[in-house]
Amino acid sequence: MELNEAKQKFIEAWGKLGSEWGINRTMAQIHALLLISPDALTTEEIMETLSISRGNANMTLRDLIGWGLIEKQHRAGERKEYFYADKDTWNIARQVAKERRKRELDPVLKVLDEISKVEGDLKDPEFATFYKSVTDINKLAKNVDKTLDTMLKAEESWFWGSIFKMFK
Repeated sequence: MELNEAKQKFIEAWGKLGSEWGINRTMAQIHALLLISPDALTTEEIMETLSISRGNANMTLRDLIGWGLIEKQHRAGERKEYFYADKDTWNIARQVAKERRKRELDPVLKVLDEISKVEGDLKDPEFATFYKSVTDINKLAKNVDKTLDTMLKAEESWFWGSIFKMFK
């Protein structure tokens, strides 16, 4: 397989994976392209490589910056903007976990904390079932939150070493 074919397969696979994880396919493809590019790319280079419109490219690049996955760079004497992705997969994993936590887990925790305060009689089967379900889900969500917090603060080697110890 030639390098260009391998790059295209990677970009397509990353895009498919991203869409399965709830991330826009184009967003994942631009991220993939920037991951495998040794140099920062302009919007025009990204548009040409992925055959996407300027509007789609600009909107998606803003989203990637918002997620903290890419950076915008300026070069002296040039008006063009260049975009660069961190190549460190541990940093990428932590940044994605941080964003998903903020966008998905934090709002759920807030609602679960609120509805966990519901008042009722544990002898009432309807209340008891509701209360147990919400309490169990809240406990699980808080454990996931603690695990994410540990991941976000940890060094890669310590984190994976700790995970692997659990499975021995």
